[in-house]
Amino acid sequence: MKLALPLICTALLLAGCVHPALRDADALARRGDHEAALRLLDEATRQAPGDLALRSELARQRERTLLTLASQAETARALGQIDALAPLLQRMQAVDADAPRTRGLALALSRARAHESKLREAQAQLQAGQLDAARAGMQQVLAEDPGQPQALALQQQLRQRYSPPPVPSALAAAYQKPVSLEFRDAPLRTVFEAMGRGAGVNFVFDKEVRGDAKVTLYLKDVTLDEAMRVILATQQLERKLLNDRSVLIYPATAAKQREHQELVTRSFYLNNADVKQAQALVRMMAKTRDVFIDERLNLLVARDTPEVIAMVEQLIAGLDLPEPEVMLDVEVLEVSTDRTAELGLQPASDAQYAQPGAPALVPWSSRGSFTTLVTNPIVTARLKGSAGASNTLASPKLRARNREKARVQIGDKVPVFTSTSTANVGVSTAVTYLDVGIKLEVEPTVQLDNEVVMKVNLEVSTLGTKESSGGPQPATAYRIGSRNASTSLRLRDGETQVLAGLIKAEDGKGISGVPYLSEAPLLGRLFGVHTDNRSKTEIVLLITPHVLRNLSLPDASRSILASGVDANPGAEGARLRPAAQVAVPMAGGGLATPGSSAPRPAASLNDALRLSATGEVVVGDIVSVTIINPTPYAAEGELTYDPSLFAAAQAGTSSAGRLSFKLGPRGGQQVFALRALPAAGGRTAEIILASAVGRDEQGSSMPLRIEGQARVLIEK
Repeated sequence: MKLALPLICTALLLAGCVHPALRDADALARRGDHEAALRLLDEATRQAPGDLALRSELARQRERTLLTLASQAETARALGQIDALAPLLQRMQAVDADAPRTRGLALALSRARAHESKLREAQAQLQAGQLDAARAGMQQVLAEDPGQPQALALQQQLRQRYSPPPVPSALAAAYQKPVSLEFRDAPLRTVFEAMGRGAGVNFVFDKEVRGDAKVTLYLKDVTLDEAMRVILATQQLERKLLNDRSVLIYPATAAKQREHQELVTRSFYLNNADVKQAQALVRMMAKTRDVFIDERLNLLVARDTPEVIAMVEQLIAGLDLPEPEVMLDVEVLEVSTDRTAELGLQPASDAQYAQPGAPALVPWSSRGSFTTLVTNPIVTARLKGSAGASNTLASPKLRARNREKARVQIGDKVPVFTSTSTANVGVSTAVTYLDVGIKLEVEPTVQLDNEVVMKVNLEVSTLGTKESSGGPQPATAYRIGSRNASTSLRLRDGETQVLAGLIKAEDGKGISGVPYLSEAPLLGRLFGVHTDNRSKTEIVLLITPHVLRNLSLPDASRSILASGVDANPGAEGARLRPAAQVAVPMAGGGLATPGSSAPRPAASLNDALRLSATGEVVVGDIVSVTIINPTPYAAEGELTYDPSLFAAAQAGTSSAGRLSFKLGPRGGQQVFALRALPAAGGRTAEIILASAVGRDEQGSSMPLRIEGQARVLIEK
């Protein structure tokens, strides 16, 4: 006690002598004003240089201040706000100019300004047509900063300029002119010359095309495109569009197809489907041999003709769907009741005939003094009853994917010891554990009509008596009581099913009293006590499924797609459309019909803009949004996005979450770069093509459809 009193006094004295600057600095730091707290501590330390508490807190506050300013600088860099870095750098230099974070920010600011200057020069070189110089400057910037948004945008522009002219995806008006052909055993070259002169189309023949092959043909009121496809199909020939008025004709052999067919490479990042299954689907349906997969990235890369790649896109879109998920509300209830009843007269169980107070050995001469001794009281009345009930409830919530098992186990692990004797080694003891309690296993299958088929396995086990084996190596075991139920059921969304009837009942009777007399049917309770024991336990399972997400099936029109012929999955068919109408869009004209001199533009089924975006990024990364216009019309419109989740990487391209675009016809393409903001972490955001209008050469406008989606998962 004498030692404790000075210690307590010292602690109270120290607590009362805390420097006021420490309390004030702590309050400022809690409000987020770290620089003011640092200045306050710095001034207090100058006044009391020997105060160790002030010096220690000053070092900690300096580090916290630098960390806060560095975080603000990193956010500004992520948003592309380079001008905001200079004031932050000055504030960090005022705190500690030699700190690693300060020197790193100074280097980053200097490099960012140099990159801006280099990119402005590269952009001017690109506009002047100096592609190689612009590409060299862009590559230098990306080598030092791979995520620089302006450099990435310039890289997309250079790829478009360096890429070869796009393969014509639509035929010009010359191919849509209605024609009537009638030839009997005419040379192939003569037929094509007649069609070319009449429609103003140029035909170029491969050296292995037999121009003297005989053609017999009777076609009336069909388009030039359809007549050409019929001739090519009957003569085992193929065509390649060179431009809107020139066609290359070559034999439809495997060697010539490898020589003349234009191939494209497309990367597919799968979100839900297994990449191995996607590979098997592409090889089986599209006959594509050049397929590469990366299981780490769930990436599939395919190389084939544009027609086959378009078919692969639709195949993968139908496969890469999110799996259904279901939430299972489960309640496991154990209801037990116990009843015990005792009724009767309990006679004395002990009686003696001996001399009171005599020792164990009494002389025979004293036998006359023996008396009878009986326990007092002689008879005891027993009237006793007890009842009990207990409920044990487990109520887990399980979220499970389609066709995957969900398991729940509630209980204990009981140790079991086993001894093993080995010669020249000795006795070793091993411990194993038995699971005792509730085991529930559910495997749901979500149907398209929002009903859930479930396989349910329930096991309830209880610990019984302990058993031990004899012998030189004893072992310990337990009796385990088990109740099992397995079933398969189908429930609607939100419907509750009750599974009951797993009952365990025990009845026991006991009699204690005067032998034979206590067992009498009616008067037995006068000579003994009758005991009745009844126990009953029932397991009740309640399960309710809630469908969280089901399959979103594509439109019926997208579930059937043209697949060419067996030898060439991407080939066009030779079928003629009624009234010579074709679904191929014209440059400046609509669907050509016989006798129509000046067809009016009209959007056909193929008139659709293609929208795509980076599927998954990390906060601060660039999201690349691409719009491709394969139609024969000039397209314009707007992209909309949430400005709290994304920021435009290119300066001056965005206004309040909107990006406007203008695309040229037949392959016009534009790429937008957006940076994912910290607020988007852990969310799935969608970039929407709000409006798209096509305009023909005469200025007439028509709405355009949109294919694809720009849905981005942003990870923290």
